[in-house]
This record gives sequence, C-alpha cells and structure tokens, in this order.
Amino acid sequence: MSDAVRRVQSGSPWEESFGFARAVAAGDRVLVAGTTSFKGTVLYGEGDPYEQAKVAFTSALEALGEFGLDVASVIRTRMYLTHVRDVDAVGRAHKEMFDSVRPVSTLLVVEGFVDPRILVEVEIEAFRGA
Repeated sequence: MSDAVRRVQSGSPWEESFGFARAVAAGDRVLVAGTTSFKGTVLYGEGDPYEQAKVAFTSALEALGEFGLDVASVIRTRMYLTHVRDVDAVGRAHKEMFDSVRPVSTLLVVEGFVDPRILVEVEIEAFRGA
C-alpha cells in the first residue's frame, strides 16, 4: 500500500461486512463512499428526504474532516434518490450545504437501497491539492 493512500472507517456495519472504507485519500483527491442517514443502527429522518440528505451530507463531510478538509474542498457530489417526488427536498438540502462552493453534481433516481427506509444516499469528492 502506498503512503499516498489513506483510508478512514466510520464504523458502519456495511463497511465491515462488504469490506470498504468510508473515505479514501489518494494523492490530491478524497473520495467519500455512498453515505446514508444511518448512524450506527439508527436511521435519522425516516420518511423525510430533506432530513436524510442533510444527515447523509453531514456524515460525508465528517469523513472529509478526518483529512483536515471541509465543505470548501468539495468538488463533486452525487445524490441517489428512490423517488422523483423527493428531488426538490434533496436539492434544497444540497443548496443549503454547498451553495457557497458550487461543486459539480449528479442526481439520479434509483430503484432502491439495501434498507427500504433509505430515501437518499450521497457521495462526495474533494480536492486537497494546492
């Protein structure tokens, strides 16, 4: 393993059972894996896509914090939703959190997640170069 690569775990049970890291820094990029509003075994914002998006983005930003980064370093976001009806609510949460940095962004509607109560999953990428 290269010294230029560092991995961070968040304690999610899926990280252990699936064998992945919450975030990986490689060179000047930090990638944060798909993040939901689960914290441990508790799903925050059940039934509320806005709240789930806020919690998920906050958790993803906490993973960036492990590398000394914050929202200003975010260059890409991805949002996965289970319902088209939730686009405005999730978009509002994204704007509140990222309007000041305006990362490139993708929003997709997917069929579902591993737990049917999950309405939103997010990913972020950050730049930590000069």
